[in-house]
Amino acid sequence: MTQKRILSGMQPTNQLHLGNYLGALKNWVDLQNEGSAECLYCVVDLHAVTQPYDRDNLAKATREVAAAYIAAGVDPAKSILFAQSSVPAHSQLMWLLATMAQMGKLDRMTQFKDKAGKNAEKAGLGLYAYPVLMAADILIYNATHVPVGEDQKQHLELARDIAATFNTRYDVEHFIQPEPYIMGAGTRVMSLRDGTSKMSKSAESDMTRINLTDDADLIAKKIKKAKTDAEPVPTCEAEFEGRPEVKNLMTIYSALSGEKMDSLFAQYGGQGFGDFKKALVDVAVAHLEPITTRMNHLMETPDEIDAILQKGGEKCNAIAQPFLNRTMDIMGFWKIQS
Repeated sequence: MTQKRILSGMQPTNQLHLGNYLGALKNWVDLQNEGSAECLYCVVDLHAVTQPYDRDNLAKATREVAAAYIAAGVDPAKSILFAQSSVPAHSQLMWLLATMAQMGKLDRMTQFKDKAGKNAEKAGLGLYAYPVLMAADILIYNATHVPVGEDQKQHLELARDIAATFNTRYDVEHFIQPEPYIMGAGTRVMSLRDGTSKMSKSAESDMTRINLTDDADLIAKKIKKAKTDAEPVPTCEAEFEGRPEVKNLMTIYSALSGEKMDSLFAQYGGQGFGDFKKALVDVAVAHLEPITTRMNHLMETPDEIDAILQKGGEKCNAIAQPFLNRTMDIMGFWKIQS
């Protein structure tokens, strides 16, 4: 029976925020602590260079994302934490998979259209081929499960299609078709200023998000200024209708505190938002302040982060390189005889 193996990662672009934590990191920690699977968590720095980026800040940003993983509870003794670029097999397998990735399917990738915008003809090949590299990230480890949000489901389907194409073309059962791991409540955290848009690292205003590096005063300021409306706190789910910002704040409270939504309706329903926001500040600060403190400590000791990433990279190379060699053997490549 194939060992259950989970792979996921985030780009080292801008600062990680509450949406990243509730939508991914918190779930990663839960998966790790369940102990039923081998967990590989990657800082996907190769993906980060598919769009304009700050060359001088890339290494620091990679450390910062790794620090966020650890501060949120990813334990390098239980999970493998590594930088994507430290494992050359990702790029090598990506090229091999690119020979069987169909242009028609790549053309339908909505994330390329979103990121390239009106300048699609000027976008680099890396951005267009991003889903093939993502497929390589997954398939090089024969990951059985991948935690995905709505915006990544298309990419996982492409990885499954490419795996099936390879197996059929070479008449082998080489690649596992990875399954999506659907995450639980709190996965879609929205902007504090617009409840119809996801909380984003790239949003122009910092007031739209709570960064994992924000201190208690800044968290309080952002929550107090978060958009609500003139109506009282809802008393039931039906009263969320047409009130996305209100639903977002209550979802954040529930996800951070672990309290069910019905409990929040009973405590705050029918009241103004003053007391609710004060309580949300307390919950957010209590939950996030230890993460911020741990992150700051780690960023003051970059050698500690580098040692963790290096060890993780060595473990991943030990998994990936033999698998890449077998892939190339199947494809008929010449190799040095041992």
